[in-house]
Amino acid sequence: MSRGLSRHTLRNYRSDLGHFLGWLAERGIALPTMARRDYRGYLAELRETGVAEGSIRRRASTIKSFVRRLHRDGELASNPLELAATPKATMQLPKSLSTGQIEALLAAPDRSTPGGLRDRAILDVLYSCGLRVSELIDMRLGDYDPDGMLFVVRGKGGKERATLLGGPAERSLEDWLRAGRPALAGERSSDWLWLNRHGGPLSARAVQLRVQRYAAQAGLGRNVHPHLLRHSFATHMLDGGADLRVVQELLGHASVSTTQLYTHVSEHGKRAAIEDALDGISELLRERRSRRTTQDDLPNGADNGG
Repeated sequence: MSRGLSRHTLRNYRSDLGHFLGWLAERGIALPTMARRDYRGYLAELRETGVAEGSIRRRASTIKSFVRRLHRDGELASNPLELAATPKATMQLPKSLSTGQIEALLAAPDRSTPGGLRDRAILDVLYSCGLRVSELIDMRLGDYDPDGMLFVVRGKGGKERATLLGGPAERSLEDWLRAGRPALAGERSSDWLWLNRHGGPLSARAVQLRVQRYAAQAGLGRNVHPHLLRHSFATHMLDGGADLRVVQELLGHASVSTTQLYTHVSEHGKRAAIEDALDGISELLRERRSRRTTQDDLPNGADNGG
């Protein structure tokens, strides 16, 4: 079962299991005869070869889940990893850009061209909404609600959430929709929000390369990626006094403990101006849900005034 996992996650799982099963085969170890010491030996070898701790934890979890499933389905007589430990995670604090660095990055695209209008809007939306790059490139025109200054975002597992646009991001997006997107779309008909120069959907790699390029132009170096804008969004929101649960909802975190990581790097009060963007945010989100629920409850064919 995929459990709504992304293609990227499923690809990682297949790769992890393939590597582990290959490691066992090279040593003449059949899966039904595998022991806990083999599992520990595999993880130790990963460390010796310099594999990152995060990747090791993911592989360990994948292997244990796989073996547990085989045992549950009767493919293995016992679960040799039932008592095996998964490597503990060390807390890594997310990095973020300062507000000055964000401003420099946003100013980098040339807004006199359709591509520049698009790129400025992308940077603004990534930061203003705290999006993952996968969520950004999956956006359609219908996901934008200009009346509520909201986006409907499809996050991990296909779960939908509403996220709020700030004023500057709204203006950049409107510029892109009015002057930039029609120029790139040409005669092609598409409901993708972000288009490449051929009028097709923009790829995640293209977004990553643009963020790196503009970061270099802004003097921030090339070690800047789209997820860093998401980290910066969360940190700056908390700096401005946003409620932790509101930030959790906007980021689409399943657990508030994930969002709490940002409280360790947030310096409360560093960005009081963000409070303008927070005015009424909870009410807007509730209103959006209420409107969607009301529309869903209408009888088939009912006219809601549209």
